[in-house]
Amino acid sequence: MTTPVLLIDDDRQLLRATAQTLELAGFDVSPLGAASEALGMLDRDFAGVVVSDIRMPGMDGLQLFERIQGLDAEIPVILVTGHGDIPTAVKAIQDGVYDFIAKPFPAERLIQCVRRAAEKRGLVLENRRLREAARQAEDDFPLIGQTPVMDRLRQTLRQIADTDVDVLVTGETGSGKEVVARLLHGWSRRAKGHFVALNCGALPEQVIESELFGHEPGAFTGAQKKRIGRIEHSSGGTLFLDELESMPLSTQIQMLRVLELREVTPLGTNEVRPVDIRIVAAAKVDLADPAQRKTFREDLYYRLNVVSLAIPPLRERREDIPLLFSYFAERAARRFQREAPGLSAEILRHLREHDWPGNVRELSHFAERAVLGLMPSAATPVPPVADAGGTLPERLERLEAEIIRDTLSAHGGDVQETIAALGIPRKTFYDKLQRHGIVRRDFSAKGES
Repeated sequence: MTTPVLLIDDDRQLLRATAQTLELAGFDVSPLGAASEALGMLDRDFAGVVVSDIRMPGMDGLQLFERIQGLDAEIPVILVTGHGDIPTAVKAIQDGVYDFIAKPFPAERLIQCVRRAAEKRGLVLENRRLREAARQAEDDFPLIGQTPVMDRLRQTLRQIADTDVDVLVTGETGSGKEVVARLLHGWSRRAKGHFVALNCGALPEQVIESELFGHEPGAFTGAQKKRIGRIEHSSGGTLFLDELESMPLSTQIQMLRVLELREVTPLGTNEVRPVDIRIVAAAKVDLADPAQRKTFREDLYYRLNVVSLAIPPLRERREDIPLLFSYFAERAARRFQREAPGLSAEILRHLREHDWPGNVRELSHFAERAVLGLMPSAATPVPPVADAGGTLPERLERLEAEIIRDTLSAHGGDVQETIAALGIPRKTFYDKLQRHGIVRRDFSAKGES
C-alpha cells in the first residue's frame, strides 16, 4: 500500500513538479492548491503525511497546521518555507511541526523527509490499532492473537469448554498452557467450582501423593491432621496438572485409577470417595513420542489424550507478537503507574527479529522492562564514518551529523541540553538539523522549556 501525501502549494507550476517528484518516489500524492481543501481529506485514520507551503492566500501553512493539531496532533506536517520564513518554521517545530524544508531544496531531501514522516505515522497508527485490539481481547487474555492458528485454538476451546472431556495440552515453556486450562474452566459450567493447579515437577515423590490424594492423621510421620487432597478439593471444578511428564511412576498408577473410576482413596484410610473432576494436563514434551515420553506410562497417556491441544510458540505466530506486547505494556503501565511506551522502530525490530525462546512469559517481561525505561536508545543507528568513503569535506559532514545524532540521543532529544553540550548557537543548531536531514522528534524529544 502506497503512503498518501497531501501536497499543498498555491504555485501551480511548483505544485506539479513537486507532486511528480513524490509520485516517482512511490507516494500517492494529492496535489492541492489551497490549504482549506486538505481539511476535508483528514481525520484520525489518515495514514499519510501533509506537505504544505507556509505563505499562501487565505489559510496559510501555519493555520493549516493548527487545524490539523485539532484533528490529530500526531499527523506529521512538513512545512516548505522561503528563506525569510526560517525563524517562523523553527518556532513551528517547537510547536509540533514534524520538519521544515527551505526553498530551493533537493528532491532527495524532500523524499527522505516524507519517508521518515510516513514511517513515524505508520508506527502511531499501529500503536493505536494494537491498543484497541488488546482492549477488545481482554476476555481471551492472554490467549491473544489474530493469526489463524490462534483463531482455531480459541474456537476449539469454546467448543469443548462446557463438556467434561479431559484435555491434554502441549506447548513450550511460557507458551500459555495454564492459560488454556483456566479458560477451559472459566468458559465451562464448572467455573463455579475450584480451579486447582499442581506442578508435578515441583514436588518430590514422597510429597506429591499426599498433595494429590490427601491423608488422614497418622498416615505417615508428620501427618498430624487430616488433609483434603488436590483431587478431592477440585471436585466440581477443574484439576490442572502441569509438567505431567515429571509425575513419578507410582503416582501415575494411582492417577490411572482416578481417571477410570473417578474416585480417590486418601492415604491412611480405606475409604473411597467419589469425585466429580475434569482434568486438564499439560506437558512440555510430546508424550505421543516414546523417545520423549520415556518413563511416562503409555496407558495413562492414552487415557488423558481424549482431546489434545497444541499451543504454538511465538516464533510460529510472529504476527501476534506486537499485539501481545501492546497488551502487556498497557498492563505493566497500570501496575507501575507509568505511561505505556509507544511501539518505536527499535522495539518493533526487536519484536520481529528475536526468537522468543521463553514465549509469552519472556515477552511479558520484555514489555515490563520497556515500561520501566530499561531499553537502549531508540535513535536510528548511523554507520561508522570510518567505513564510508568520500572527500574530506564529505567525511567531515558525516562526522558532524553523527555527533549531532549521538548528542541528541544522549539527551533524549532535549534541545537546550543538546545545544549546551554541542556549544553552538540555537540558530546554528537548527540550520545543521536542516542540512543533515535530522529530525529532532525522532530522538524521543522532550521538547524545549
